[in-house]
Amino acid sequence: MKKNTFLIAALLPLFFVSSCLNKAGNKTDQGGEAEEQAAPDTIKRYFSGNILSSEVTFRNGVRHGLTKTYYASGKLYQTFWYRNGVKEDTAVMYYEDGRVFRKTPFRSDTMHGVQIQYYKSGRIRAKLEFVDGLRKPYLEEFKSDGTPITDYASLVVETSDNYKQNGTYTIKLSLNKKDIKANFYRGGYQNGLFNPRAVVKINDSDFTGVINLRKTTEPAQNYVEVIAEILTPLGNRLLEYRKIDLPYNDLK
Repeated sequence: MKKNTFLIAALLPLFFVSSCLNKAGNKTDQGGEAEEQAAPDTIKRYFSGNILSSEVTFRNGVRHGLTKTYYASGKLYQTFWYRNGVKEDTAVMYYEDGRVFRKTPFRSDTMHGVQIQYYKSGRIRAKLEFVDGLRKPYLEEFKSDGTPITDYASLVVETSDNYKQNGTYTIKLSLNKKDIKANFYRGGYQNGLFNPRAVVKINDSDFTGVINLRKTTEPAQNYVEVIAEILTPLGNRLLEYRKIDLPYNDLK
């Protein structure tokens, strides 16, 4: 009898804890259906020192509404608008003093439309265009006084023909301004758009690219397409396309 009494006394606290957990966690109604726990409307994250780093709003556990990120100083850095977990509308990036630096349009979570960058004065700094997340060759940049920038570096193509000696043909790519970095790709635009996944990077340094072609026994295209992605003084990427004719139709 003492043994049974001891066992019941030992189990009572466990039963009590389990009962409390069920009441607090499940909150069952009279029909036995569990009520859904509402997720917080906004999640805030902080830098060390209790400085706000981001605010993310949710609806039914999914990002929905305005998301904000902040500089380490606590000043607003970027805003994004989400609709049911997907970026839509216009993302805005700010200078630390609160003035607008950049506006980027989004559609279905990808950049779509004309991105506009601004100087602190409010003058337009640059315009770039995207279609479904891919760049169009279009780029306009302006000096702080509104004057268009036109003195860009441009693509230089050099060839070395050793076809008769050893069956090779080399194409060397560079810029006319040797101190400016660029990415060089073999391939062309797709439907007028630059798709990095549809081209092959051919850089052999930060400033040059090379294509080594060799004679084959099969017919091949008698031209090569290349794209230079040139870093501008304002930090954007200027795209320059070139179709290079080949003197032979069996090079790969």
